[in-house]
Amino acid sequence: MRPSILLAIACAFTLCGVCAAQSVALTGMLGSKALLVVEGGTPKSVAVGETYQGVKLISAQANQVVVEISGTRQTLVLGAAPLSLGPTSGSAESGGNGRIVLQAAGNGHFFTLGQINGGSVNFLVDTGASYVALSAGDAQRLGINLTNAPTGVMGTANGSTMAWRVKLSSVRVGNVTVHEVDAVVLPTSLPHALLGNSFLTRFQMTRTNDQMVLERRY
Repeated sequence: MRPSILLAIACAFTLCGVCAAQSVALTGMLGSKALLVVEGGTPKSVAVGETYQGVKLISAQANQVVVEISGTRQTLVLGAAPLSLGPTSGSAESGGNGRIVLQAAGNGHFFTLGQINGGSVNFLVDTGASYVALSAGDAQRLGINLTNAPTGVMGTANGSTMAWRVKLSSVRVGNVTVHEVDAVVLPTSLPHALLGNSFLTRFQMTRTNDQMVLERRY
């Protein structure tokens, strides 16, 4: 393998398809191309816009790519632990009575596939964030109108920035949907939407080792 190839720990995802889930792994980058392994096969160099075994590469950056399968987009981040995504539940297992179970990635963070206003998003659970937060690009993709949205200054890890304040019609993780969720939209790009406390405080949260359980408050 040439030195220009950036190798990383495989980032495996089971993406929801029309009939069944499909396993996709990101094993490295070769320039602007991504090395993808589909269903445990041989690594394949895929360029942006190309489709390999039903997986289309939407974009590629230094440490992450966005792929699309069966109309659903998912971000694969180099070095992240495997994330299991079911047909409707993302990386979360959902039980009855509003229960969500999340498994930590290798870096200790909790990632999950979810939905905002019915559109697919990649969440990072952030208990330090007051609100659900997403980028302006994701807001545009999800059809969130910012024209008349009030603005304010938000403190972030990189300092203060302007943000739009919005009300999300619905936020879904696993089989659990929460309505009328306060959120902020940031003008900068984000690798993941942040699942902040405007969603999390609707739940009783417990963590045991690498497992987080969210029980819906009623």
